[in-house]
Amino acid sequence: MKKKEPIMHYSATELVAMQKQSKTDWAKVKTMPQKEADKNAEIAEGVLPEGWEKTVIVGLPPRKDAIKLRIDNDVLSWFKKSGKGYQTRINNVLKAFVALQLHENNG
Repeated sequence: MKKKEPIMHYSATELVAMQKQSKTDWAKVKTMPQKEADKNAEIAEGVLPEGWEKTVIVGLPPRKDAIKLRIDNDVLSWFKKSGKGYQTRINNVLKAFVALQLHENNG
């Protein structure tokens, strides 16, 4: 498991100095709506891929069941190599497969 980054503490003066070193056009940011500024920042930082908003599902996620599932060792190792959240990634791959099957059978 990866070690978390340390919590950093800055004074207001230090934050202002850091802002001055930034390459961000703060005058432009101050004139744009907050939603747009947040979206642009997250995309620029690599937090969200372009077009992420089209994948949002409103509502509660489906309930998950804890099961025992046998998976080939090489497949499990591949998912685990990408770090924490490998079970969620496996679930997402399975969900995408099911969606494709439903689309092919209904389309």
